[in-house]
Amino acid sequence: MSVDNQQGRLENWLGYYIAGFVDGEGSFHVAIQKSNNVKLGFQIIPEFHVSQNRSRKATLELIKKTLDCGYIKPNHRKRLNDRSDVLVVRNHNDLTKKVIPFFEKFPILSTKQKDFEIFSKIVKLIKKKEHLNKNGLIKILKLAFSMNESGRYRKLSLSEIINSLEPSETVRQS
Repeated sequence: MSVDNQQGRLENWLGYYIAGFVDGEGSFHVAIQKSNNVKLGFQIIPEFHVSQNRSRKATLELIKKTLDCGYIKPNHRKRLNDRSDVLVVRNHNDLTKKVIPFFEKFPILSTKQKDFEIFSKIVKLIKKKEHLNKNGLIKILKLAFSMNESGRYRKLSLSEIINSLEPSETVRQS
């Protein structure tokens, strides 16, 4: 077996290992934050996360090195009993050029793959600047709320966010 062939097998093995690890310990997440600094009042922040007990931080470092992006931080700084770290990738360029292509090449084999596919659509819509117009933002919001068990931990409902984008009746009349 040639050295190139061995290297390719090792890269494939590592890719599938990481995909399986992310299936159990990772998430594709889209944060929605109210913000006065953006035109439509809501900021969309796609993030890739994978966590692990601090004693096994080397796994996060391996994933970070393989993806060539992200940063590792304590998972919940305020929870003293949480002894886990998390690898976070927020940079749009890294999500577009590194994370998404990686998981397209090494797909997740559970229902989490559907969340990845929706996440990928959202990142691509943001790259096209769709989040800067009302219809595009609503499309992204609907996609985001369909992820991760319909965003059951979100503080605002989809209808509350969409309704806040609508001008009030008094504004329309003036």
